[in-house]
Amino acid sequence: MKRPFFNIIVVSYNPGKKLIETIESIKKQSYTNYRILVKDGMSTDGSIDKLKAKFEVTDDFEESKDKILLIESCDSGIYHGMNIATSYLAEKASDIQAGESPSYIFFLNCGDTFKDENVLRNVHEFITKNQSKEGTTISSIYYGDIFEITTGTKVASNPRIDDYACYRNVPSHQACFYDERLIYKNPFDLRYKVRADYEQFLRCFYREKAVPVYMPVIISNYEGGGYSDQNKKISEDERREIIKLYLTGAQIRKYDLLRVLTLSKLRTFVASNKVTAGGYNAIKNAAYRLRSGKKEK
Repeated sequence: MKRPFFNIIVVSYNPGKKLIETIESIKKQSYTNYRILVKDGMSTDGSIDKLKAKFEVTDDFEESKDKILLIESCDSGIYHGMNIATSYLAEKASDIQAGESPSYIFFLNCGDTFKDENVLRNVHEFITKNQSKEGTTISSIYYGDIFEITTGTKVASNPRIDDYACYRNVPSHQACFYDERLIYKNPFDLRYKVRADYEQFLRCFYREKAVPVYMPVIISNYEGGGYSDQNKKISEDERREIIKLYLTGAQIRKYDLLRVLTLSKLRTFVASNKVTAGGYNAIKNAAYRLRSGKKEK
């Protein structure tokens, strides 16, 4: 089977109507060279029955071109479910031939949706133009921005990934399209319950020398309110542990000081408050646009 340009993975467990909403946002895309893989953790809320009733679903990889590929199995959580999905794809993937484009893997959580029907078209256009300049031998992470539903504002990603950007935070996985070769080689580290996607990004960047490429595209509507938002202490503890794997002690001390001097806690409060988030993100977005020199789609 010819590899699709995108493999879109949706992990679910008792998601209610959110699974259908997320799948519908994929099905509305004007660019259609993609595969949808739903990895369900044995839901008991009837959501998978509704999925099967509304869409064509299969558990056969060879039939998945025009259908939703469904894997149903127990898992220990969202990152384990993602690993099961990508391991399955890795087993089925053929070697990339010279000049052939790899597939790009995108994780879209239940409850999150694409920003509009042209997201995949815009991303495909951007990637193919970039590949015509750089070729396909370089493993890349293409990433854009997200729209945060809880605050009603666009949250821009840093257009330049460097040590300080990695210390502070990296683009949300709902904004990242990974070269499949990176994902197959670098599964999520299940020691981390909240920040496994952060650690994976840093591992790909520092150890695999992946090239992060910013796209001025709003990728997804991010629902928020998930496990990481509800467990901020665990999230910060894991972040502190992870950065020690990739940054030196001197770097961390320097960036810790910068974090204090730039009023990090206050900025976090302002960015998450519905009243002030719009103004804060507008300023940040403008600063990022000046830094990148690119116009948003």
